[in-house]
Amino acid sequence: MTPFKRRGAALAEMLAAGVVLVQCTSASPPPAATPSPAVAPSPSAAASSSASAPPAPTDATVQPVTAAELGATWRPGCPVEPGRLRRVNVDHIGFDGQTHRGELIVHEDLVPEVIAIFEQLYRLGYPVEKIRTVDHYSDADDELSMEDNNTSAFNCRSIPGTDEWSPHAYGRAIDLNPLLNPCLYASGYFEPQNAAAYLDRSRTDPGLLHNDDPAVQIFTDRGWRWGGYWTTPDYQHFERP
Repeated sequence: MTPFKRRGAALAEMLAAGVVLVQCTSASPPPAATPSPAVAPSPSAAASSSASAPPAPTDATVQPVTAAELGATWRPGCPVEPGRLRRVNVDHIGFDGQTHRGELIVHEDLVPEVIAIFEQLYRLGYPVEKIRTVDHYSDADDELSMEDNNTSAFNCRSIPGTDEWSPHAYGRAIDLNPLLNPCLYASGYFEPQNAAAYLDRSRTDPGLLHNDDPAVQIFTDRGWRWGGYWTTPDYQHFERP
């Protein structure tokens, strides 16, 4: 099922709880969450948080995108036309401590900020497991992307349980290391579904975000909102009003 369709069980639970949902996927909640084993980063990931990052990343590159290139992440009727979106290629430090290249689709107005943010994350040595556009996953399924701990931006989808477009549908939101930084609901449901081990926010795994972390401030100092400060937190989510 695509992320554009609501699953009855999830919607019923969310409406019954009276929850105002945040920008997570609309996958159906399981009857009972079964914690999965912790997904431990590689030993070198821990080293990457303390070792000095390379002095500067390779320059970012920016390209326009077409509807065909956006694949299942875009369809006619979405609130932003492909011509207003850009593909931004940035360097990031992986959990292996090495430099990797990733790509994000964002609104054209945010390109300079996104480049500056990921350059700062790189200099900080903050590890990001992978950065891929969501069309790499079947039907652009956000749950699959989150379960894979994939950092992503644009995806034309609604806020689960509502008829409102998500900020991701405008290319104005980024989900950062979403497996390590899950989205929580007042009902107790969480996404992605394999993130049970990371509901414990006292953990200090590399890539896991806490209040006032330097990685969080890199976004918020530029006017981005962090979902980790919300009443029903979405620790992975940053959005630019």
